[in-house]
Amino acid sequence: MKEDLKILIAYNAPVSLYSLYSGKETGNQPKDLSESSFFNELELIKESLEPYYSCIELLAVDKDIFTLMEKLRKIQPDVIVNFVESVEGISSFESYITGLYELLNIPYTGNGPLALNNCLDKARAKEFLIADGIKTPGYYVYKYKKSNPLNNFNLSFPVISKLAKEDASIGISENSVSFNKPDLLQQLDFLTSTYKQDIIIEEFIDGREFNIAILGNSPLPVSEICFTSLPGNLPKIVTYEGKWIADTVYYKSTIPCCPAIIDLNTTSLLQDTAIKAFHSLNCRDYARVDIRLSHDGIPFVIEVNPNPDITSDSGFNRAACALGMDYGMMLKKIITLSLERHLYDTTNKRI
Repeated sequence: MKEDLKILIAYNAPVSLYSLYSGKETGNQPKDLSESSFFNELELIKESLEPYYSCIELLAVDKDIFTLMEKLRKIQPDVIVNFVESVEGISSFESYITGLYELLNIPYTGNGPLALNNCLDKARAKEFLIADGIKTPGYYVYKYKKSNPLNNFNLSFPVISKLAKEDASIGISENSVSFNKPDLLQQLDFLTSTYKQDIIIEEFIDGREFNIAILGNSPLPVSEICFTSLPGNLPKIVTYEGKWIADTVYYKSTIPCCPAIIDLNTTSLLQDTAIKAFHSLNCRDYARVDIRLSHDGIPFVIEVNPNPDITSDSGFNRAACALGMDYGMMLKKIITLSLERHLYDTTNKRI
């Protein structure tokens, strides 16, 4: 029997902020699946929820905040399924939209403003992890447009360079891993001139890479990114191409395996580390924690991803399926978590 609830699926209207997302000059502009794949999923998301709820509507979100508020008041959703990851391409605005939901006292799925903001800022996220005794690679923040920007740089090579306040692997390519200072300076010059923001440099952990999806407070089966088919001259990392550009070497050669083929002790170690990181960054409902396991078996948290991709072909849904949940069940679970939280907050007069 359907619940008599109005579900609003909110998502970001597609806008390109950067001229180049892949982190390298390619000579041509290959088809990017980061936006188109989600829009192809919208109807499936709606269909997957229709057996459970009486009314489902869609809403694209942009920077016209007054129109957005007017639409939300008119629709009066019982809960918002929040797929907004940026606003007109600006990732930092993701947290602002959740703040608006809270001001309007509308239940919404996923993480709150503080978790979204803190996880987006990679250096700040590391400060939380380190304060809670969770291992994360050593790092250095390279300041955009600052004189002598590598002053006191003392990381061990190889290192990997990432945009300090972006997600979805924007700007990450095989050139992101540097084995010496001249190569690093060349990559930093490219990244700052292309993306015009600070760069975080991390010590590169050579080892296996795992993703641990967390639903509620429980870890789902561990997934591994398998690099065995990747040519030996390419660094074993998850690049923007590997996620979003079909017909590239990385897209074809970074293969997720879920459940990962690991022993029970390693499974427990990875899941326990992921749960600690989840709570350290004040996440809730659902998140994905990315971990590199060094050759001597030490887990290093490289990313905590609140509100990760949960489309039908995502790693998160793959992990849910490995636990026996179908796509609609997984989405319904996330909605139920948000409604239960809102009921608790309202009952206890907290927002």
